[in-house]
Amino acid sequence: MANQLVMYEEELEQIRLVCEVLHRDSNAKAVLVIDKNGQAISEAGEVENLDVTSLSSLTAGNVAATGGIANLLAEKEFAGQFHEGERTNVHISIVAGRVILLVLFDERSSLGLVRLRVRRAAGELTKILEALVKKSEAGARNSVLAEITDDDIDNLFND
Repeated sequence: MANQLVMYEEELEQIRLVCEVLHRDSNAKAVLVIDKNGQAISEAGEVENLDVTSLSSLTAGNVAATGGIANLLAEKEFAGQFHEGERTNVHISIVAGRVILLVLFDERSSLGLVRLRVRRAAGELTKILEALVKKSEAGARNSVLAEITDDDIDNLFND
C-alpha cells in the first residue's frame, strides 16, 4: 500500500485545481501530475494535441533513469529536471516522493517563473497526498478484506 494509493474523487478534484492554477499562474502550455508508474493522474492546459499516455510513461521512465544516475552518484534522487527545446521546455519535479509534476512551457513563460510556481504547487500537492495517504490507510484498516487472514484463505481452498 505504500506505493499504491487509492484515489478518491475529492482529492482528484483538488489535484486538478492545483494543476489549473499552476497552468494559469506560470503561463505554461500544459501541466500534468503523473504517478511514478507512468499513469496520468491529472492534467491542465493544452493537452488535446498531446499523447498524454505516452508522455506520462516516458516521463516516469526518465525519472526512473535519473534516479539510477542519482544512486550511482550517492544521491537520494534528483528532485527536479529541466529540458530545453526549440519550441517547448520541460520542467519535471518529484513531489512528496510519490508523484511527478510535469510542466511544459514556451517563450510565454520563463524557467524562473515556472520554478517559483511549481514550488507553491508542490507544497499544495504534498498536503493533498499526505491527506490521501491517511485516508487510504484508514480505509484499508476498515476494509472487509483487512479481516481476512491467510488461514481463512487456506481454509477456503482446503475444504
